[in-house]
Amino acid sequence: MTDTSDLGILESDLLKAIDAAADLMALEEVRIAALGKKGTVSQQMQRLGKLAPEERKAFGQSVNVVKTRVSEALEARKATLEEAALEERLATETADITLPVRLGPLAEGRVHPVSQVMDELAEIFADLGFSVAEGPDIETDDYNFTKLNIPEEHPSRQDHDTFYFKPDDDGSRLVLRTHTSPVQIRTMLNTKPPIRIIAPGRVYRCDSDQTHTPMFHQIEALVIDKETHMGHLKWVLEEMCKAFFEVDEVKMRFRASYFPFTEPSAEIDIDADAIGKPGSWLEIGGCGMVHPNVLRNCGLDPDVYQGFAFGMGIDRMAMLKYGIPDLRAFFAADLRWLKHFGFSVLDQPSISGGLSG
Repeated sequence: MTDTSDLGILESDLLKAIDAAADLMALEEVRIAALGKKGTVSQQMQRLGKLAPEERKAFGQSVNVVKTRVSEALEARKATLEEAALEERLATETADITLPVRLGPLAEGRVHPVSQVMDELAEIFADLGFSVAEGPDIETDDYNFTKLNIPEEHPSRQDHDTFYFKPDDDGSRLVLRTHTSPVQIRTMLNTKPPIRIIAPGRVYRCDSDQTHTPMFHQIEALVIDKETHMGHLKWVLEEMCKAFFEVDEVKMRFRASYFPFTEPSAEIDIDADAIGKPGSWLEIGGCGMVHPNVLRNCGLDPDVYQGFAFGMGIDRMAMLKYGIPDLRAFFAADLRWLKHFGFSVLDQPSISGGLSG
């Protein structure tokens, strides 16, 4: 077979075989039979070496034309068969998308209410321009008490209120921090104002009953600059409460109080009706303007800088928002309780999408 008429017959036969291929497997067999190493078209290419020079060029061009047309026909038929195979698969492999998703580890697991509230508060304060600061759970007596203007004779510095470690050789003692205020001290010592931080974390006190545990969670906030005043403090707290309890308006009151590290100081109460709780007023934390002595202890001039701070219990905020009656259940590791009060790991709180899902 060395003339073009024979090549024409070969091409016609191959194109018919391609059109007759009923599936991709049959088409692949045709391709191998035509273009494979021992295929009919490949064999014609191997004959070129035996031809006279004057015949070789013309015959080679004719064989290449056949090879190209066969290749194009194979690709076209392949696309047609693949589309037909996909249509058949879609018609036979149907799925009922209305069926519930199979439960797996992600669906079974739950985010603890404390972790959820921490994330909610972090999201709220991030929207207000605060950054998150952290510090160690084991603190020095100086950072936990002295630099916060807490006198030696204050009850919180006694063994019956605070977890102390054994004294060092020099008599100093480390302490499990009783609040996250040492984070504020570390920030003021290492950061030049303006400062705007929150400090969430674990704290420890010698106390245990229905509303108190030896370890609990607290969040504090600190703002330091040259012009901050009590009005800014009240606005931040009001905006935080509206966002956290997901209400349009909230009524608050500030009762005069005393804290060694703030002056003036106040207890923060929130109107129970505004958040759908029984009673008249609910206490949620303490606040005040940072005491000048605290600023001096951190190397800041109180004649130049001023600021406010406030703190609240994260566990108590979770109890108020989600109706959890007993604080001790937070640490009972009861899977039934966690399944009831916990949150899906896929429900990430956000200001735009909703905090509690």
